[in-house]
Amino acid sequence: MAFIKFLGTAGARYVVARQLRASGGVYIEDQGTRLILDPGPGTLVYMAREKLRVEKLSGLVISHVHLDHAADLNVLVDALTEGGLKKRGRVFLPREGLYGENAVLLPYLRPYLEDIEILGPQKTYQVGSISFRTSVRHHHPVETYGVIFDLSGVRVGFMVDTLYFPGLLSSYEGCDFLVLNVVRYKPHPSPQVQHLCVAHVKEILERLKPRQAILTHFGMTMIRAHPKQVAQRLARETGVPVVAAWDGMELEL
Repeated sequence: MAFIKFLGTAGARYVVARQLRASGGVYIEDQGTRLILDPGPGTLVYMAREKLRVEKLSGLVISHVHLDHAADLNVLVDALTEGGLKKRGRVFLPREGLYGENAVLLPYLRPYLEDIEILGPQKTYQVGSISFRTSVRHHHPVETYGVIFDLSGVRVGFMVDTLYFPGLLSSYEGCDFLVLNVVRYKPHPSPQVQHLCVAHVKEILERLKPRQAILTHFGMTMIRAHPKQVAQRLARETGVPVVAAWDGMELEL
C-alpha cells in the first residue's frame, strides 16, 4: 500500500527557526520505493524518530532551493550512500540547485549518487515504482516546481510554494489528493512574498475538486488562525474534504 508521512508541517522562517512545527518535509513510499520530498531542517532527525531507514531511500526530490525545502539534502545523501561507500540513490532538483550561486548539492557528494536529474517544467520522471511529473514553473523568487506523483494509480499533487496565478491550476487537474503549502492566512501586501493564502486555496479547491485536500507548510499567521479550524471552514465552503496536516501525520492511499 502506498502512503505518505508528513515529517514536518512548518513553513516560513519564524516557524522553522523556532520549530513551532517540525520542518522535515514529506516521506513517500510505494511498492518498496521510498522518497523524501523537500528535506527541510531536521529531516534526518525526524526520520530517525519515526524509525525510517535513511539508507533505504531511493531518492530525494527538491522542489526549490530554499532552506526550508533543501537544508538536509546533503546530510541525507551522505547517510543514504553510507558516506560514499555505496553508490546509490537519485536526486531530482531544479538546475539552479546544481549550478551557480544557489547550488545546494555539495560537489564532493555528487559522485556518491547513482544519478542526478534536473527538473524542468511539465516533465515526467521515474524512480523505482514511482513516476511523477512536474507542474508549470511556479511564481516564486527561485526556480520552483510542484510535483504530481502517481502512487499505485492514485494521483497525489503537491502544490508547493507559489504566488497564485491563472496558469497554475492546469498542472494539478485530476489529482485525487492535493497537498497545498498554505504559508499565509491572508495575502501579504508585498508582491515579493509569493505564497498561497486561504482565499487562494478556496478558489483552487472550488475549481479542481480533488477527492481530498491536505493543508501544510504553515506560517505564523496560519498557526494563529488554527489550521484545523481553517480546514473545517474550507471543507464547508467548497464541499471538498479538507484536513490540516500535523507533524507525523500518515496518509494511506
